[in-house]
Amino acid sequence: MNNGKELYQSIIWQNDQLTIIDQTKLPGKEEYIDLNTAENVWEAIKQLKVRGAPAIGITGAYGLYLAVRNNETDRFDEFFEAANKAANYLNSSRPTAVNLSWALNHILDKLLENSKLPVSDLKKMILQTAIDIHDEDRQLCRQIGEHGEKLVPEGAQILTHCNTGGLATGQYGTAFSVIYHAHRQGKVKKVWVDETRPLLQGARLTTWELQKAGIPFSLNIDSAAAFLMKQGNADLVVIGADRITANGDTANKIGSYGLAVLANAHNIPFYVAAPYSTIDMNLQHGGLIDIEQRDPAEVSRFMNTPTAPEGIDVYNPAFDVVPHSLITAIITERGIIKPEYARNFKEMFSPAAIE
Repeated sequence: MNNGKELYQSIIWQNDQLTIIDQTKLPGKEEYIDLNTAENVWEAIKQLKVRGAPAIGITGAYGLYLAVRNNETDRFDEFFEAANKAANYLNSSRPTAVNLSWALNHILDKLLENSKLPVSDLKKMILQTAIDIHDEDRQLCRQIGEHGEKLVPEGAQILTHCNTGGLATGQYGTAFSVIYHAHRQGKVKKVWVDETRPLLQGARLTTWELQKAGIPFSLNIDSAAAFLMKQGNADLVVIGADRITANGDTANKIGSYGLAVLANAHNIPFYVAAPYSTIDMNLQHGGLIDIEQRDPAEVSRFMNTPTAPEGIDVYNPAFDVVPHSLITAIITERGIIKPEYARNFKEMFSPAAIE
């Protein structure tokens, strides 16, 4: 059975040019923009023109190449200093999403390992590494969907939060890939889409992707999730992740923790879908995650129109943290990981397991 359309790509590298869909213009306008400098990339990430942890990592990797491709030095120490400075700059655009720092550090590590190569070769290596990260993400996301689809029952109603599709990744997505591949198997009755305030990534982006893929859905306000569950209209919840710690605690878009509590209260499976690069084995628990605080105007204004009195105090965290105890399973490209996460992560990502 194949009920799915082939999916688009939101990040394109072609003819030495980086092009992305400007997600701030969706769903009203499907506009592609060119990013020619590291500054362009930093701005695109900071302003959410590109968003989603894997997509940020991919774009940041290309951004590092753009930052150094015209560097004229032939000395490794000077070139590495420039690359390291650019990596720190790019990483400052979204500090919570581990994929960005992972991609940038991965490239810096490769530079150090190949310090004897000519600078011209190092530039080519940076670009090829960015392309490899992009290609790998497409494959990982497809594999996440193929594994996760097995957890979806026939006739499922799936509740999801924020945006986790091809807009957030190289292609297919993470949680969206699970939905997409389950739909291709004819399993999906309906997807419930949280609007995901305050920036409405669910309303603006996930509905656009579901419509484009031909998957049945309904948009719901965030605060309706509990009532949907009480009415028996949600069989499972599946979300993505911006960072997963060594014990399984998961940072994701604000509102994810509340969904996990609700799912637990209603005996509904709560799944997280993410590639291995989202798992940060250097952080032991979610309390150590740096939570980004965003512009108060995102909450107190809408389309430049005030929706609250001027000058009031606003609490606007971009993310929250779902405790590992509320997560039924974590779906990765290497398979489905179940509790105990700390032990199973170590086993799955040990050198022996990788080989």
